[in-house]
Amino acid sequence: MRWNRFLLLLAVLAPLEAAVVLPALISDNMVLQQRAPIRIWGKADPAEDVTVRFIGREISIRAGQEGKWQVFLPPLAPGGPYEMEISGSNKITLRNVVVGEVWVASGQSNMAWAVRQSKDAEAEIASASHPNIRFFQVRTTVADHPAEDVSQASWRPVNPDTAPGISAVAYFFARDLHLSRGVPIGILQSAVGGTPAQAWTSRGTLDSNKLLHWYLEAWEKRASEFPAAKERYDVQLTEWKEQAAKAKAEGRQPPRAPQLPSGGPGHPHTPSGLYNGMIAPLTPYAIRGAIWYQGEANAGPTDNELYRHLFAEMILDWRRAWGTGQFPFLFVQLASFAPPADRNWPLLRDSQTRTLEIAKTGMALAIDVGESNDIHPKDKQTVGKRLALAARGAAYGENIVYSGPMYRQHTGEQGAMRLWFDHIGSGLRSRDGNALAGFRIAGHDGRFFKAEARIEGATVVVASALVPDPVAVRYAWENDPVATLVNREGLPAVPFRTDNWN
Repeated sequence: MRWNRFLLLLAVLAPLEAAVVLPALISDNMVLQQRAPIRIWGKADPAEDVTVRFIGREISIRAGQEGKWQVFLPPLAPGGPYEMEISGSNKITLRNVVVGEVWVASGQSNMAWAVRQSKDAEAEIASASHPNIRFFQVRTTVADHPAEDVSQASWRPVNPDTAPGISAVAYFFARDLHLSRGVPIGILQSAVGGTPAQAWTSRGTLDSNKLLHWYLEAWEKRASEFPAAKERYDVQLTEWKEQAAKAKAEGRQPPRAPQLPSGGPGHPHTPSGLYNGMIAPLTPYAIRGAIWYQGEANAGPTDNELYRHLFAEMILDWRRAWGTGQFPFLFVQLASFAPPADRNWPLLRDSQTRTLEIAKTGMALAIDVGESNDIHPKDKQTVGKRLALAARGAAYGENIVYSGPMYRQHTGEQGAMRLWFDHIGSGLRSRDGNALAGFRIAGHDGRFFKAEARIEGATVVVASALVPDPVAVRYAWENDPVATLVNREGLPAVPFRTDNWN
């Protein structure tokens, strides 16, 4: 009887030990990056032989001592759908695999903002029939160390059933690219609302740059204060529950619930926590580039200018992690919005603009589609389209106008300043047809006044009767500016200042 039980146990356990296991990314409906070496990886028994068959190619490998294995498929032309077979002691067949372009979509809530929450949601969802646009949505995961895989995620083609919950910005970006490039598009959506960039940056990078130690020290302080803050929160939560129950019984709107203080274990603001749980597991997968919409959580009263260094280091960090060179990194500059008075969004926007000094980066503006009283503007179509334009111009090298006017230099004139721009396209104009708005001018005293601005050819001349000897100009240098300078292609001018005053 004991022998029979032993044999039965072996029969049950042996296949589990020897079976080939794949990460969540290597699955049905996946999009593989065209014209790049494609890594396929997984686990098996130590020294188990694993074979990958795909489009007439067959590659075999022997698993290492820890059971890990990987193979590289040669660069492939776009196409599909295909089947991929991976076999060891077991056989796995992956179906509906296509080859196209793969982009990571990351950031905070404006990237996570779903199609169902956006402008014209009902019509957009109804028309969302794109079997060759696929999304892989990563669940929110905070980790202490880089994870090898993600949980409960799978590739899903875009259709009216799947479209409501996917990133609106990423979907409209993918749709424009799919229609313009004519290839399948895969989106690795890895975004969490309300999160700062330091949470998306590896600990090694944060440690290696002394300027970024500020973020680590600030978090250590919060962590030390968390136990006492948590006690206060628990008391507030108990009181709130009583008040909410009473309000509900009386038919009134319950008060707002207290927020759990940051600094505790597993909090999504933990430096490197989201990188470890939501970016590191993606880095073996071949991609074309990344799109990013974030900055609101870093636009506080202290770290606006420091963000320039953090964001730049994060981009370089990701490129090192993927190990495929300088892949394009495209991002959205913060939209117009009226945040609390102690927030200085112009400085954060300026930090974002300065990031364009890094090779193969591109920026899409949202300064003209923001909503004063809503940090989540509903017009994600415009943002997605502008990111796609940036990709087509900066990443794919198409000869198109993909950016709005960008300040280059100025010259002084009698009582005025003349401004010169790059990316003027086919010319400059006012977005609404009225006089240009959004310009301010100052003299040596540093006091800025509203300025009159007029277009002269490829330049803008700015002046004010209150500033007879001007030395500095700012444009759209407010949290929620009225800014009307665009090129004739309709792309808005990038906010700027000619000075470096506080």
